[in-house]
Amino acid sequence: MGSLDGKVAVITGGGTGIGAAAAVGFAAQGAAVALVGRRREPLEQQAQAIQAGGGRAIAIPADLADAEAPAQIVAAVVEAFGRVDVVVNNAATITNLPFEQCTRELFDLHMAVNVRAPFLLIQAALPYLRASDSASVINISSSSGSMAIPAQSMYGTSKAALEFLTRSLAAELAPLGIRVNCIAPGPVDTPIHQTWAGDDVAGAYERMTKELPLGRMGTADELGSWIVWLARPESSWVTGVVIAVDGGQTLPGALSRISK
Repeated sequence: MGSLDGKVAVITGGGTGIGAAAAVGFAAQGAAVALVGRRREPLEQQAQAIQAGGGRAIAIPADLADAEAPAQIVAAVVEAFGRVDVVVNNAATITNLPFEQCTRELFDLHMAVNVRAPFLLIQAALPYLRASDSASVINISSSSGSMAIPAQSMYGTSKAALEFLTRSLAAELAPLGIRVNCIAPGPVDTPIHQTWAGDDVAGAYERMTKELPLGRMGTADELGSWIVWLARPESSWVTGVVIAVDGGQTLPGALSRISK
């Protein structure tokens, strides 16, 4: 029996990368998982893999840029499993552009997916989180939320906002027994990083690796383990923190290694 038997976790961006790794980890601990994302195929493949291993999982295709999606997601999860104990806000959009090339439409998209969607998903799940005896919200930020990285004004701003939302809700929801924490990954080998790297993935990864004090990229499994830990009983006295899981990228002095 796992430490999360009978619990239900909602994971956005759950079809690939960090979200998929977290879903496997939650299922291994006995939790049912609801995998949310824009693309149906990877969600269903991941859900089927978890089911094949004896776990419980459903796929919920949804576009988190749609303000109505969070309420619909929660309704689907409750219909399937009857409760919500954990919310993992992992889905994100990232477009790197020089500031003068950023458009209002792209800015609005970053705010909608990276900030508004987590806000509304937590809000929609709040009645069920209040009813849980071990409610936990885990937001996934980025080292970009605390570093001044050229061409990341939209993404970095959205992640800094998500970190503030974490601290604000941790203080407000603590009397309800709801913990709210955040993980800020550095460069991790995931599909979103591969997309961001463009045509030269190997070259981009080599540059990022040189900038990291520990000298390597992170893995989705490493981040997934941290996410699961923040929902487990061992972390029951932890709330309102932003944990850097970044290979030392945000250490003082590490900024000097960032490529211009």
